[in-house]
Formats: sequence, C-alpha cells, structure tokens
Amino acid sequence: MTILRPQPAPTRPAATASPALVGAQRWLGRDWRLATAFLAPTGLLIAALILFPIVSSMITSTTERHGAETVFVGLDNYTALADDPVFHTGVLNSFVFTAYAEIFKVTLGLIAALMLHHMRRGRAVLAGIILLPWVVPTVVTAFTWRSLFDPIFGSVNTVLTATGVGPALAAIGLVESWPAEWLSDPALAMPAVILVNVWKGIPFFTVTFLAGLKAIDSGLYEAAMVDGASAWQRFRHVTLPGLRHVMIVTVLLSSIWTFNNFDLIWLMTQGGPGDATAPYVMVAYSKAIQQLQLGAGAAVTLVMLPIVGILVLVLVRMMRRSDGPGMGDLGRSRLTPAQRKAMPWVVVAVSTLLLVWSSPHIVWKAALVLGVCVLLAAAVGRIVSTLAARGNQRAARLVNGIGSGVALVGLLAFVLAPLYWMTVTAFKSDAQIVMRTNDLWPTPWSTEQFTNLFTGRAFGTWYLNTILVAGASTLIALVCAALAGYALARLKFRGSESFTVTILLTYVMPGALLFIPLYQMMSGVGLNDSLWSLVLTYPTFTLPFATWLLVGYFRSIPADLEESALVDGCTRFGAFVRIVLPLAKPGLLAVALFTLTNAWNEFLFAFVFITRNEYMTLPVGMQSMIFGDVVPQGQLAAASLLISIPVVLMYAFGQRFLTEGLTAGAVKG
Repeated sequence: MTILRPQPAPTRPAATASPALVGAQRWLGRDWRLATAFLAPTGLLIAALILFPIVSSMITSTTERHGAETVFVGLDNYTALADDPVFHTGVLNSFVFTAYAEIFKVTLGLIAALMLHHMRRGRAVLAGIILLPWVVPTVVTAFTWRSLFDPIFGSVNTVLTATGVGPALAAIGLVESWPAEWLSDPALAMPAVILVNVWKGIPFFTVTFLAGLKAIDSGLYEAAMVDGASAWQRFRHVTLPGLRHVMIVTVLLSSIWTFNNFDLIWLMTQGGPGDATAPYVMVAYSKAIQQLQLGAGAAVTLVMLPIVGILVLVLVRMMRRSDGPGMGDLGRSRLTPAQRKAMPWVVVAVSTLLLVWSSPHIVWKAALVLGVCVLLAAAVGRIVSTLAARGNQRAARLVNGIGSGVALVGLLAFVLAPLYWMTVTAFKSDAQIVMRTNDLWPTPWSTEQFTNLFTGRAFGTWYLNTILVAGASTLIALVCAALAGYALARLKFRGSESFTVTILLTYVMPGALLFIPLYQMMSGVGLNDSLWSLVLTYPTFTLPFATWLLVGYFRSIPADLEESALVDGCTRFGAFVRIVLPLAKPGLLAVALFTLTNAWNEFLFAFVFITRNEYMTLPVGMQSMIFGDVVPQGQLAAASLLISIPVVLMYAFGQRFLTEGLTAGAVKG
C-alpha cells in the first residue's frame, strides 16, 4: 500500500501542466501537432502556387497596360468582353468541343469497359493496349493525327478512299466534298479535333469504368439472374446504378479538363482555320502573352470561373459523398423521387437544345454516328437476350462472341492505327515521305530521322530537361501528398474537412486560371526561362490529385494495423513509415505514374514560361520544330516515338498497381 500510494504525487505536477495540452487537443484535435507538420508542405505549396495566384489574377484583371505603365481600370476589362466577338466565339467553341467529346467518351468508354469486364482471358493485355492513347504525350497525339489528316502526306484520305468509306461519307453529307480538308475546312476542323480528343480520352473512361465495374457486388447480378432479369435489365438496374457515382465524377473531371483544353487544339490547328476551333483559353493566351494585355487575359479566364465553379462544386459534393456516414444522401433530400428521376432527362434535353443551337452543322452528324454505334450494340444485346431466353445458350454465346469480337477489333484498330502510323513514319526516309512510296510499310527501314533529330536539333537537351523537371516535380508531389493524404485520412484535428475541400477545389482548378498570374510571379522573381519555374509550378496540377487519391487509398488500409503498432510502442510517424507506406505501394505507384505522366506531357506552362532553346522540354521543343508550313513529319514521328517509349514502359510495368490504386483511391475514396 505504501509503495502504491505515493505514485499519484509525482503525477500532480504533470496534471497541473497538462490542462493547456488537453485544452489544445480538445479545441484543435487530438493529433493537431502532427497534422500541422504533415500538412505544412502541401499547405504552403497550395497557398503559394494556387490560392495566391488566383487572388493576384483577380487584381490583375482590374488593370490595363498603357505603354510602360499599368493603370487601374476597374471592371472595364470585363465589360469589354460583352462586345468582344472573339471571346464569344471562344466560349462557344469550348462548349461545343467539350459537349461532343464527353458524349462520345462516355458511350465508347462504357462499351469498352463492359467488353473488358466480361472477358476471361487477355483482359490485362487489352486494357494495357487501350490505355496507350492516354499514356502517350499530348504533343505526340497532336502531331500524329495532324500528320494523318494531312491531305497530301497523310493516310486518312488514302485509306478511306481505297475502302470506299470516304466517298460514302460525302454521299450522305457527313463531309461536303471528297477528298476532305480535315484541318483546313472550317466545317471539319472542329469535328476533327473532337475526334482526336475522344481518341485520347476513351482510355481514362475505360479504366475508371472498369474499376467501378469491379467494385459492384457480384451478388446483385446473381440475384437479378435468379429473378429472371435479362441482360438489358441487369445493365439498367444493376450496372448503371452501380456506376452512377463513378460516371458522374469521371464526366465532371473530364469536362473540366476538356473545357480548359489548350495544348491539343493549339498543336493541331492553333485555333484555325480562322477562329473555328479557338477555345476561350486560347483567347486568354492571345490577349495576355501575345498582346501583353495581362489584365484583359486574366479577365477572360476569370469570367469563366462561375461555369467552372459550378462543375467544381458538384464534383466536390460527389467526391465527398462516400467520406462519412450519411454522406451518400447529401444534397438529394431536397428533391422528391420523381424530381431525381426526371433530372437526368432534363439535363439531356437542355444540353441537346444548346448543341442544336450552337452547332447545327455538327449535331446531326454526331447523332448519326453515335446512333449507329448504340443501335448496333443494342441489337447484338437484344439478339443474345432473346436466344438465351429461348434456351439456345450455344447460339447466344456465338452471337455474343462475334459481336464482341467485331467491336473489339474496331476499337483496337481505332486505338492502334495512329500509333502504328507514327512508328512506321519514324523509320521512313525523307524521300519515302515526300514521294508517298510504301505508305504503310517503310521500304527500306531507315534511321535517317533519328540521326537528323540528334544531329540537327537540341533533342538530347530537351529530353534531359524533361527528365529532370518531371522527376523533381513528381518527387515533390509524392512526398507532400503522402504526408498530407495520411494526415487527412487518419489524424484527428480541427479543419480536416475544410482542408480536404480545399484539396478537391485546387485539384480541379484549371491551368487556364493560373498560367497568367504564375507567369507574372515567375517574371517577378527572375525565374522565367529556367527549369526551376517548371519544377515549382508543376505541383499546381499534380499535388492536389496525388493528395486526393492517397486520401482514398490510406482510408482503405485497416486502421487496426497501426493501432497494433502503437500499442507495441511505435510512434505515429513510425507507424506511418513502417506500416502504412509499405501497404500503400500500389497507391503510391499509381500517384507516381499519374504525376510523372502529367509532368512529362505538360505543355501550357512550359510554352508560356520557356523561350530559350536550351531550357525547353520535349513538348515545347517539338512544337518549335515547325516553321510556318514546313513540318518535318519524319523527325516529329521519330521524336514522338522516343518521347512515348519511357511512359509506355512505365505503364506496362505498373498497370496492375494503377488499376488497384484507382479502385481503392479514386472509386472508393
């Protein structure tokens, strides 16, 4: 007794000192000290590179440059946009480009995901092949399709003429004349760039839809089959509801990215012919960088902020629904069941009317092409369901196999044809390219383009610059995102929800809002025309996504493992390093692949910040190889092949981890 009684005495001084600590924990949260340390790097980068530039852009938009002076003009830059036909055309082009691209990406991506999901063998290989358009850099996509669409040296017109498809397209009015001038005809330029965006975007939709299909409980399908539901009924009542959340998030994300697209359109058409394809971002670039009217350019980007903001708020709401109990019904309690059921049809009707008004020359063509694809898929599904209902399972499997095989062959041809053209063009001599001899197979194979690329260009320097910038920015994003993601997923502190919302908001903040103030910032500190300007600014589009994905992945790891380590005497940071990080390797690898690819492909910031040849990255360097109408197609193809190989190899190695990271992070988080 006497040994045990005195023990409370030494604890009393600690108890007298502890109320402040207990009070701080009660007010700021149990883990506020560690959370502050974990979130500090991410918070500083987001504040300095995203939040401050946006505020700076708002201030800049109220100014105007008069000679060497900058004067305050209030809202004049905004009111001038009301009578600016170039701005009106840019906004309309952005809407048309986004709407059609999303419609086709959703439809074709869903069809591709369903085909892959029901495959028993070769799914991983085919998924990797379909992922290629998304993996290859945007500059490769643009120059490859630009070469294919070329009326003299390209193969699109040649192949369509030889197969009779081209004249048939002209006969039914899809093109006005044949052979078509794809990128120089105002009526065809926008459909052409939409097609390229769809080609590049289908893999993203396919991968995310495939991850969503894997997350649907197979027991629901079994129960539906027991109840006698047909394949169409299972698709309508099980698959679509199961994919609803994933589809909405994917469409919103892609819509924000597509609406603010700059690099693909600039590299293919530079907004032409005339202003037929110029989006609003290109209008902002022209005013701010080419005309040196930073205030007017900032006003163009900020006046579109309400539209982007609505998409962002809806996206944030959807992303946070699964963050806690009861979040799934958040935002839906104000609508009756009938209103919720009618809402998608209202959105479809309004969107259709807007498309009919804004692009009457495109809408019927898009409806025809999309209708043929959907009707063919529905017809095959109907035949299979009918045969299965009559008990003829063998015939049903045969029809399903033939239909899926034909669709898969068509999809693979659409995906691989441009990449094949890029590869064979890289191994042609200049004489073969000019004379159009052996278009589809180099005879003989030549390394002339690669030799010219390294001897006549600074390609090696561009390659090294890209490696350094992409590697450094990926490392920064990965370290900061791992710390911040763990803090938001595991630690208890006040303000975690607000910080998560900020991450989500900055995640989808388009670069179009940032490149003007970041350009001013880099110029102010003397970092323009240096690789440091890219290393410091690339986290603006890599860090928020990396953090959000890792938050979802860390939450999928059982907390019991950390608690056991804490009981054994391990610190919280030790548990994070020894327990959580090893288990999070798939998520970390997925983040590394995404951030490295985005940094490797980035064009807008590098195009704005870098003008000196020795500091150019690969996308900007390849763009500088074009002088007016002189396009070195062979060297561009060789450069495209060399820039694509590292990224393709990385994705081939990490495809399994990418899918797992998406499933646990993006779908569940």
